[in-house]
Amino acid sequence: MDQRHGQMVALVTGSTSGIGLEVAKSLARDGWLVALHGLGTPAEVAAARDEVDTCSNAPVRHFPADMQDPAQVHQLVHDVEDVHGRLDLLVNNAGIQHIDRVENFPRDKWEQVLAVNLSAVFHATQAALPGMQARGFGRIVNIASVHGLVASTEKAAYVAAKHGVVGLTKVTALENARVDITCNAICPGWVRTPLVEKQIDLRIQRTGTSSEEVIRSMLSEKEPTLRFTTTTQIADTVRFLVSPAAANMTGISLAMDGGWSAQ
Repeated sequence: MDQRHGQMVALVTGSTSGIGLEVAKSLARDGWLVALHGLGTPAEVAAARDEVDTCSNAPVRHFPADMQDPAQVHQLVHDVEDVHGRLDLLVNNAGIQHIDRVENFPRDKWEQVLAVNLSAVFHATQAALPGMQARGFGRIVNIASVHGLVASTEKAAYVAAKHGVVGLTKVTALENARVDITCNAICPGWVRTPLVEKQIDLRIQRTGTSSEEVIRSMLSEKEPTLRFTTTTQIADTVRFLVSPAAANMTGISLAMDGGWSAQ
């Protein structure tokens, strides 16, 4: 964090679990005032807030919003600005998945995946930029996916959305290149998150094989390293992208995929 700007405010969408929660904790340790957002029961949300609270020097608040609703996404950003007085870092992380062949893909699932994984990124960015531009400083990090760079079968909506996020990242970067506002994307491969756990469970049901066999198959199909990318590695990369060392990095899509996209 650039201390010239004092304590700064970060909003991490989808931060009640998985990648987003780890990013939120990491930023809080670095002195950011973190605004949480995400789904979960009241108990799950409280538990996530408590986890980040232990890393923070200021009380952590959770801001609710349905990312399928553009009005709620805009209101989420405005609420954070109203409560904390500013928003310096937006981490667009919220995401959902549905797996099916194109001819069978339910239309409502297509709309939901596009709304949460792509349109919400646009709406949150659109809402955050005016404040960043007025202050002459801002950082936007989009958690995209290796599927923003390459495709896989049965993931039409997810691949389309993540390719869109990569494109939106570039446009946002170019439009703000003359100010101290950067926009970058991180493109992880397999990460052991609740989203991926659901895919593991689905493969177990389809194949009747063990969890270990499914995981080995998933990794060997795609990742030459045969290792999951960790949430901690992604959080550390966010920290780098918002550090002074990365001040002249903008518009990039950084693959963290164990060699998946190099093949």
